[in-house]
Amino acid sequence: MAPALEVAEVFRRHGAAYRQAQAGHIGRVERRIMGAIVACRTAALGGRVERCADCGVIRVVYNSCRNRHCPKCQGLARAQWLAERQAELLPVPYFHVVFTVPAPIAAIAFQNKATLYAILFRAAAETLRIIAADERHLGAEIGVVAVLHSWGQTLQHHPHIHCLVPGGGLSADGTRWIACRPGFFLPVRVLSRLFRRLFLEHLQAAHAAGRLSFFGNLAGLAGEAAFARRVAELRRVEWVVYAKRPFAGPAQVLSYLGRYTHRVAISNSRLVKLDDGQVTFRWRDYRHHDKRKLMTLTAAEFIRRFLLHALPDGFHRIRHYGFLANGQRAAKLALGRQLLAVPTPVSADRDAPSTQVDYRERYRQLTGCALDICSCCGGRLEPFGLLPRAGAFNRPGYNDSS
Repeated sequence: MAPALEVAEVFRRHGAAYRQAQAGHIGRVERRIMGAIVACRTAALGGRVERCADCGVIRVVYNSCRNRHCPKCQGLARAQWLAERQAELLPVPYFHVVFTVPAPIAAIAFQNKATLYAILFRAAAETLRIIAADERHLGAEIGVVAVLHSWGQTLQHHPHIHCLVPGGGLSADGTRWIACRPGFFLPVRVLSRLFRRLFLEHLQAAHAAGRLSFFGNLAGLAGEAAFARRVAELRRVEWVVYAKRPFAGPAQVLSYLGRYTHRVAISNSRLVKLDDGQVTFRWRDYRHHDKRKLMTLTAAEFIRRFLLHALPDGFHRIRHYGFLANGQRAAKLALGRQLLAVPTPVSADRDAPSTQVDYRERYRQLTGCALDICSCCGGRLEPFGLLPRAGAFNRPGYNDSS
């Protein structure tokens, strides 16, 4: 059942006023996101007509926008990604480690998203790999799947990295699998101190190279002396790194991945109502035992907060490191399975590439849900015609996600 209220409806009712009020301050990426979400699964993007072979009922199905910020377009992308990852899981405990940054860093990151988010990824991955390689802790090469989130429960800008890490790794000579201690991965205080040092080193290097921009109340940080003072202040602040309890098994790992990898700032299911120009949504107060609460914002403020999390064009928010890095993943996983004495899993995915399978059949394979079943009689829906896109959406390449 579709949610009663969607982000698209907020944009549809109040987006034009927001764009007018923010003229000159809202970028091309943000405008494209708003347009895509509003058009998603409407006549604007065109679609197809289907007819039931049994009862003759006609159904119109509109196309999706496929924008990675759209709350309605993550299902198939998530299922596809999980299917590819399932064959890569090892029969070992998996840990969830989260790297966060102080509020002053988040403010700089908002004005320099591509640069700061890349530094966040790099510093988190380097921290894990350096500490894990230390003989005093693990003494192994580990693998890391890292996912960027930029939001908190109330949609404020809160960049942080979620890392999924197998509980062990390969010895330096590749002859042993070194397992971590039961229930314990790496010391978070040690991780936190190294993460802070590495991040600030990379940040200073970016500033020295002229790769950072500052405006508004941060304009003063463009100067070398002011920036050095800010970095010195940040060295004295405790940076939060925490590790959650290990997962119980591969099924729990995949469940976690499904929740985190393709999440957007807020799902439609969290929206409660849109009345008198105000949006009410559910949120969890983690400081008070995950208590569920309601928050009401003006539509303009809700849109502003949603768009805080627009990613730069082409930016990858899921990255792999260590023995899970793209260039060596297959060989290193094969070695890991050999050292763990476990068989290589059979991947039906790779035997039947998605490009060779009809979209609806692919969706059924990945999700178990059929898109071609008549809701009236249970018969099979067959293609009956196509609906063209409308206006500005009727051009090649529109579906290319930002």
